[in-house]
Amino acid sequence: MSPKKLLLAINILLLSSFSFAQNLTTPPDGGNKKASVSERIGITDVTIHYDRPGVKGREGKIWGGLVHYGFKDLGFGTSKAAPWRAGANENTTFTFSTDVMIEGKLLKAGTYGFFIAMGETDATLIFSTNSTSWGSFFYNESEDALRVTVKTVALMESVERLKYEFMNQTDNSAVVALIWEKLKIPFKVEVDFNKIQVESFRRELRSGEGFGPDVWVQAVNFCVEHNTNLDEALQWSDYAINGQFVGQKNFKTLSARASVLNKLNRTAEADTLMKQAMPLANMQELHAYGRQLMRQQKPKEALEAFKLNAQKNPNVFTTNMGLMRGYSANGDYKNALKYAKAAQLQAPDKGNKDALEKFIPMLEAGKDINQ
Repeated sequence: MSPKKLLLAINILLLSSFSFAQNLTTPPDGGNKKASVSERIGITDVTIHYDRPGVKGREGKIWGGLVHYGFKDLGFGTSKAAPWRAGANENTTFTFSTDVMIEGKLLKAGTYGFFIAMGETDATLIFSTNSTSWGSFFYNESEDALRVTVKTVALMESVERLKYEFMNQTDNSAVVALIWEKLKIPFKVEVDFNKIQVESFRRELRSGEGFGPDVWVQAVNFCVEHNTNLDEALQWSDYAINGQFVGQKNFKTLSARASVLNKLNRTAEADTLMKQAMPLANMQELHAYGRQLMRQQKPKEALEAFKLNAQKNPNVFTTNMGLMRGYSANGDYKNALKYAKAAQLQAPDKGNKDALEKFIPMLEAGKDINQ
């Protein structure tokens, strides 16, 4: 091999070795562990990426020591007044898929660097538009998107590695807590669930998802259940019935429209529509509708639904159970007992058999099984 070719081969080998060394994967410096945790609040995804430092025998030296109070010149980077990085190594980041409220203050959807200015009994939480820096060495107050101050909570037992947890979840909120050593820093994240969900429906109903009546019914039923956007839900219900290439006149679509009309106090129209819908229902739909009427404290109407179901599907377990409940709700315990005994012979599983064994003595004693 000529000297020129040998030199070229050596250079290629050196460059290749350097490239491989750059791509090797190793744990983070200092033994800190990378972690992520996420949770969905309503349909909003909240995701936290962070590194988990350990106490490592430094109990009593974390807060106000390793984690400085307030803002401090860390002696490196451009920041002369840096908060704590709320973890280790790179930025701790929060990603919100929709707008949220942090302790009652609006924060737009996006990814944020997360910092904390610690106090002795409280903590100022900082969400920064800069989410790609290393730690807080380059923290810049002008990049703050939101600051809120919360109380810290002392813990009885020490937690070795820093962690973030979701707790106290509801349909539209959760408490996020940073927990480390003997301290917890909790803060509340809330979403406008109804608004976000309806906005999502609007987008999806205009997409390929909207080419079928069931999804329109799903959107209508959500609005009825949550008592929101009822005028819009009424329009959607009409499209579920009459929309070109989409609409279908069946029990689901007609009853969904009737439910909106009821919410709008247009009960006469709703009743007329349900008279059209009931003959179109299958056995399970009619039974579920009867149970719904009972929950609405309409026992006479419920019994009519159960009777229609029995006419269409005579002497089967489901319809006999419906008649038992309907007659019992109307105080006719003799007929209720008759259908309870018929259902007992048809019970498909132990759970239903056990229930009927409890109901029959109640009916024999003249007691309503629906209480």
